[in-house]
Amino acid sequence: MKLAVKQRVGEKKKDIKEIRREGNIPAIIYSSKSQPEKLIVTGAEFSAILREMKPGQLPTTVFVLSDGKKERRAIIKDIQYHLTTYHVSHIDFEELVDNVPVCVKVPVNCTGVVDCMGIKLGGFLRQVVRHVKVECLPKNIPAEFLVDVKDLGIRQSRRLKDLVMPAGVRALASPEEVVVVIAKR
Repeated sequence: MKLAVKQRVGEKKKDIKEIRREGNIPAIIYSSKSQPEKLIVTGAEFSAILREMKPGQLPTTVFVLSDGKKERRAIIKDIQYHLTTYHVSHIDFEELVDNVPVCVKVPVNCTGVVDCMGIKLGGFLRQVVRHVKVECLPKNIPAEFLVDVKDLGIRQSRRLKDLVMPAGVRALASPEEVVVVIAKR
């Protein structure tokens, strides 16, 4: 996803309020090789990207931040919302460097729910883990993990060790952690 950004010069609260009043979003990009830089993201462009995105995919989306002079690849590390309007009020980016590993929260999605034996017998699907925190190089960031629940019966589960981890991706949680379970009503 390509995103146009501008350098931010104002440090005071009134400067930040003015940026938000114009419909833009104050942001900061952290890098392992340089000091953090303050940026301005166009609010309408970012909102359009969020509308097109599948739910849960924001932490694994790689953005190309372009200020006209140079382009940098980054992921969103933190996003803050206004309390009442739920508009994005601030974004923290982390710059991706090819040989430096990053920690990312990857969404977990279930497949085969319609054909699940346990659900047909009166159970219900309880997804315990919605995101799995992994460590990997930027080129290996998975978009999502798929868990097939078609063969699960009542009181059966899939654990983190049952997920297919691509090469170069390491989960930061216990392999025995339950991801999804078919519970009894």
